[in-house]
Amino acid sequence: MADNLLEVKGLTREFRIGGFLSHKKMRAVDGVSFSLPAGRASILSVVGESGCGKTTLTRMILRLLAPTSGQILLDGHDLTSRRALKEKDFCRMVQPIFQNPFDAFSARREVLNYLTDTARCYGGARSKAQAEEKADAALKSVGMSLDVVAGKYATQFSGGELQRVSIARALITSPRLIIADEPVAMIDASMKINIVNLFRKIRDEYGISFIYVTHDLSTAYYVSDYIATLYRGSLVEFGPSREIMENPAHPYTWLLMNSVPHVGEKWKSGIQMSEAETREFTLSTCKFASRCPYADERCASARPPLKDLPGGRSALCFKPLSNPGKL
Repeated sequence: MADNLLEVKGLTREFRIGGFLSHKKMRAVDGVSFSLPAGRASILSVVGESGCGKTTLTRMILRLLAPTSGQILLDGHDLTSRRALKEKDFCRMVQPIFQNPFDAFSARREVLNYLTDTARCYGGARSKAQAEEKADAALKSVGMSLDVVAGKYATQFSGGELQRVSIARALITSPRLIIADEPVAMIDASMKINIVNLFRKIRDEYGISFIYVTHDLSTAYYVSDYIATLYRGSLVEFGPSREIMENPAHPYTWLLMNSVPHVGEKWKSGIQMSEAETREFTLSTCKFASRCPYADERCASARPPLKDLPGGRSALCFKPLSNPGKL
């Protein structure tokens, strides 16, 4: 068994934008590297504002999008090579949970059929009875059951209920890794904590690791073991969640942390996220320099190094913050 469950090395994805003669190459993901340990199940939250490359990154890990360059290793298997791990074996090891559960189930097909199909194709069930048994066990692990789901269609469930069905479906294959892309974005606030609590339960009881993609920093802090901060396609900070949330080393991470309003405090108008700019994706220097209060001449002339910091963290910055204080 490999030392790391997942290892991402220099992962890059370029898209061509513009016309045929005047096109430019935009790096939606730019040289991203990180790893998840194999010995202990963990939850990695990938955070950043809209358009920073979170979904592109996870689509490459899910083999839905081919990388331009770089390498993805899953338990030592190179996912960039189709020969290294067959698609069926990959689907057993890695399962997705998408943002909108209503997009994952047809309104014309009973929800239970999706679970039993997964059990027969990837879960080892050889009969309808075995498939229903596996589906029932998975549903019970998320607080539901076969009796609750049988005979019903997606439109007969709330968003939170259907997302729990999606999680149950992912559990049927006994995966090593679940990738959840904004799984609470379409769910009522009262149900969000129930979903993230399920992730913690699954991690602890079943030993399954998660990549949790979110812009909801409060749930990221609550559920995560590790946090990866993306900005314009670059991984600007990575490390244990407590270290990063309590003492961010990169100015952008600090800005994200302070953009979350606290109970009893008014939203500070001075801390705002601008629209994603195509130009910043194409920079070979520091992409955050134009918004960073600590930027100097180096930031506008060279790409900053990824520096290793105390506490197992790393930050893509010439001079990582030690005590950012207030802007």
